[in-house]
Amino acid sequence: MDWREQNGVRWLEAELDGARAAFTTRLGGVSDSPFDSLNLGVLTDDEAGHVHANRGRLAAALGRDPEGVVFARQVHGAELVAHDGAQRRGFVPDGGIDSRRDAGPPRADGHVVASPELTPLIFVADCLPVALSGPGGVALLHCGWRGLAAGIVARGAAAVGATDAAIGPGIGPCCYEVGSEVFAAFADLRDGIEGKGTLDLSEVARRRLREAGVKRVASAELCTSCNPELFFSHRRDAGRTGRQAGLVWIEGA
Repeated sequence: MDWREQNGVRWLEAELDGARAAFTTRLGGVSDSPFDSLNLGVLTDDEAGHVHANRGRLAAALGRDPEGVVFARQVHGAELVAHDGAQRRGFVPDGGIDSRRDAGPPRADGHVVASPELTPLIFVADCLPVALSGPGGVALLHCGWRGLAAGIVARGAAAVGATDAAIGPGIGPCCYEVGSEVFAAFADLRDGIEGKGTLDLSEVARRRLREAGVKRVASAELCTSCNPELFFSHRRDAGRTGRQAGLVWIEGA
């Protein structure tokens, strides 16, 4: 992965087979503390106008049409949405949907697209953004421990016949203390994912990707909790924080 920057917006970029993924930081936006500055999540206490502006800045920096960005209301599950067209109102705030005109985004934690005009996006603030590419298109997954335990990686990989994957920044084993019920959910993985009461979420994702037959996996290996200058972290900031994002698109549009 390589660092990229455009007009103050900074992100990590990964090259996949026939696709490209981007993992944003908190840098380059207009939001005030504690959401400074590139907060992309409207379901925070940030001003909606700031979130709008930040989303526009991100789309411009990446050279992606904001009307082609597709996303969902994330619920920490394993449901995927296959998109064959842009969402009706494009890259709008999750909390700003007019229910009389639009039912709002679907409830899901993964996206599958086959069109180079669409750009799936997930919001994160400790969970892992995982991008996949294969002959069936691209997939983007929101991977907390619940989604990983529920099989979201296998479902996403199968949906596109994934050969390549990129794991973005997320909370690391240095900071991710969990209970026994979380370790029990990954009992089949055994050694190598557990520290002294902490879980290596990235290693869980890597192993699930290998099990799903994904041949090439890149990983950012950056802890969101340990890097406050770069990333929002729900756990570090006790829930009052912004959201960064993962995105992926098929090259050619």
